[in-house]
Amino acid sequence: MSWHRKHLLTLEDLTREEILHVLDTAESFKEVSTRSIKKVPALRGKVVANLFFEPSTRTRISFGLAAKRLSADTIDFVSAGSSTVKGETFKDTSKNIEAMGIDIAVLRHTAPGAPKMLSECIDARVVNAGDGPHEHPTQGLLDIFTIREEKGKVEGLNVLFVGDITHSRVARSNIWGLKKLGASVGVVGPATLIPKKIEELGVKVYYDLDEVIGEFDVINLLRIQLERQRQNLFPSIREYSRLFGINGERMKRAKPDVVIMHPGPINRGVEITPEVADGANSVILKQVTNGLAVRMAVLYLVSGIK
Repeated sequence: MSWHRKHLLTLEDLTREEILHVLDTAESFKEVSTRSIKKVPALRGKVVANLFFEPSTRTRISFGLAAKRLSADTIDFVSAGSSTVKGETFKDTSKNIEAMGIDIAVLRHTAPGAPKMLSECIDARVVNAGDGPHEHPTQGLLDIFTIREEKGKVEGLNVLFVGDITHSRVARSNIWGLKKLGASVGVVGPATLIPKKIEELGVKVYYDLDEVIGEFDVINLLRIQLERQRQNLFPSIREYSRLFGINGERMKRAKPDVVIMHPGPINRGVEITPEVADGANSVILKQVTNGLAVRMAVLYLVSGIK
């Protein structure tokens, strides 16, 4: 199939075929990273602007490197110290950056729906790099790419998300994508961190990790944002780790070939112990490598170049 979308805003919008097309395109771009000269001229002459209105290190670096590997020129915009601090609106800032002749805007923002709004007020193509607790489509795609690479398929797998589901854009994007590709999805965590009505997305909800851990082929651990502790959404970090952290002892109850994932950054000793994070079942660093290939594929596809 060919790609017809101008933007990548959510995985909720994509069809099964479109998701597979991104994954297959990423497969071909992954090979570029193994070359001695890690560049292709696919986006030569194009300008990619990274617009980050929320702090990010890995996603911003990953998109920047993906653009450079495609031979695009890049503009990095970080809101701290920018004109937005002086009162310029998000829309004004975006219009000014577009006036510099950008072709693709990669946007991270705290407000759900900000990428959609941006796509409606500028002519450039827009890629959502995370909008509040709503979605993080490229993280979802790279996680699914990694699962497919490790397991050889997605259909029929049981995938579990552990932790703060309520505030996780990563979980939402993954759930949309995995369900469309035929996986079964479960979520587990403290009741205060599981959103109401999440079953309506077709996922199973659990509250006891030890009871169900042995049923899953893939376990994706979500970062506990330590500021949630101050909101009293769970008793303590130690208590969370005891009930929902993955450690060597808990791994004995899991399938021997279970794939352990984490979108990062890891709170070692909270969601996961070092022995598991660095162990044979962990694909956390592979997720980072695959993220580059997936973001190259997304930038290439939305650019409209045939």
